[in-house]
Amino acid sequence: MKKTAQILGADLSKSTIDLFYDGSQSHIKIKNTAAGFKELLHWLTVHKINLRSIVLVMECTGLYSFHFENFLHTHHIRFAKVNALAIKRSLGLIRGKNDKIDARRIARYGVEKLGILSFQKPQDPALQLLQMLHRSRERLVKHRASLICSLKEYRIVLKDSDPIIRSQLNLIKEFDLQIKAMDQAIQKQINESGDSVKRNFELLTSIKGVGKVVATATLIKTKTLLLLTTEESSPVTADQHPLNTAQGNRFVKKPGLVILRTKA
Repeated sequence: MKKTAQILGADLSKSTIDLFYDGSQSHIKIKNTAAGFKELLHWLTVHKINLRSIVLVMECTGLYSFHFENFLHTHHIRFAKVNALAIKRSLGLIRGKNDKIDARRIARYGVEKLGILSFQKPQDPALQLLQMLHRSRERLVKHRASLICSLKEYRIVLKDSDPIIRSQLNLIKEFDLQIKAMDQAIQKQINESGDSVKRNFELLTSIKGVGKVVATATLIKTKTLLLLTTEESSPVTADQHPLNTAQGNRFVKKPGLVILRTKA
C-alpha cells in the first residue's frame, strides 16, 4: 500500500473543502456540494490519480463531511477520519495557518501514519439517522440541565411568581416535551431499522443496568452487532460479568442470553 497509495489531505468547512495531493504537491479548493465533488473528479483525472489508489485523510468535522463521505463511498475512495488533536500532536508546531496549509498538514500526517490508518466503512442509512436523533436528544438534555441549574440560582433571590422563574419553568416543561418526542422518534427508528437492529436493542436493554439511552448509544458506537448463539465461542460477551476475587478478576456466565459481539 505504501508504494501505490496516493495520499490526499482534506480540510473541510461548512461551505468549502481544501484538498492537497502529496504526490505532486498540488492543491484545489472546491465547494462542499455535489458540483464541487464533480469538479474534484475532473481535477483527479487531470492529475492522473487513480480513484482506487487514493487514501484521503480528513479531520473529524461532524455533519460537515456527511455528503462528502457519501460521495467518497459511492466512488470507492478510501478515506480515514482523524482527530484534529492527534494530527497536531504528531506534527508539532507548524508556522502559518490557512486552509491550504491545513490540508497539506493533514496529507503529511497521512503519509507518516499510512500503515496505521483506519478506513471508514459505509454506514447503514438507518443507523446514520438514529445517530442524528440520539445527538439531538443529547443536546436537548444538556440545554434542559443548564436551565435547571440557572433556575436554582434564580430561586435564591427571586420568588416563584417572578417572570424570570416562570419563564425558566415553562422552558423546562417544553424541553421535557421535546425530549419525550425525541425518545419516541428514536424508538420508531429502531423499530423500522430492521430485525437485526431491533433484536440487538432488545437484547441490550435486557441486561440489568442498561437502559434505552445506553442501548441506543451502544448500537450507534458499534455500528453493527453480530448475533451468536450461546453454543458459539466469543472473546467478549454481553452476558459475562467480571467479579473481583482474591486471585484477580474472573468471569461468571449467565445462561440463556444470546451473545453479542462487535463485527471485526
